[in-house]
Amino acid sequence: MNLAAGEFHPPSLKDFFPPAILFEGTPFELDRLMLIRIVVAVLIAVFFAFAMRSPKIVPRGVQNFVEVAIDFVRIHIADEILGKTQGKRFLPLIATIFFLVLGLNLTAIIPFINISSNARIGMPLVLAVLAYIVFNYVGIKKYGAFRYLKSSIVVPGVPWALHLLLIPIEFISTFVLRPFTLMVRLMANMLAGHVMLVLFFSATHYFLFTSEGFMKVFSLPALIVGIGFTFFEILVVFLQAYIFALLTAVYIDLALHAEEH
Repeated sequence: MNLAAGEFHPPSLKDFFPPAILFEGTPFELDRLMLIRIVVAVLIAVFFAFAMRSPKIVPRGVQNFVEVAIDFVRIHIADEILGKTQGKRFLPLIATIFFLVLGLNLTAIIPFINISSNARIGMPLVLAVLAYIVFNYVGIKKYGAFRYLKSSIVVPGVPWALHLLLIPIEFISTFVLRPFTLMVRLMANMLAGHVMLVLFFSATHYFLFTSEGFMKVFSLPALIVGIGFTFFEILVVFLQAYIFALLTAVYIDLALHAEEH
């Protein structure tokens, strides 16, 4: 897209797979989105380490903010879904997923970055695989591999003939669709939000600087809608982090209680 020249070109593969800007030609080459992931992960780790460097019994300032944020994840996700005992056990994992997804999503609305690295499949795939490994591990550890598999795919109390239909459906639902939907939901929402923001602000630029005559009046509505959608995207940024962490907790709980379903 060349807005300054008043031209529009459809996005190329380089828009979704930008060229490397560091260590090009090596196994460690990094493009812009990979750098965003690394920087955000480091900043989150440094921020939490700084906030909790010398915790006080009565928290104040940054420590208070961090404890409120962690309490939100603990109370409304971990304890709510898993109960206090298991919630405490899996809180580090769930909180890590929540804050990492939230931090990476927030770059979608930060000026001069304007894209979430979760809009590309890599990080959602890694997080989905992590959740997949954990919930299957806890199920296998509790029941054993065969018993866990049987409990996950065999629906009790139905005629035996229906098992020919239900077992493949339950297997695909549990072991294929769970990680796939975790991954695609996050990526698709962040990619769609990025595309919409690009369209609104590109339209603002086009109507204001490239179009002529009466068409320039459309720049203001395009700008207003773009700003409004930015605030909506803030909600999506938080909501997607919450949903990913919540579903991870749900899948862990289902694995822990596989024989009860």
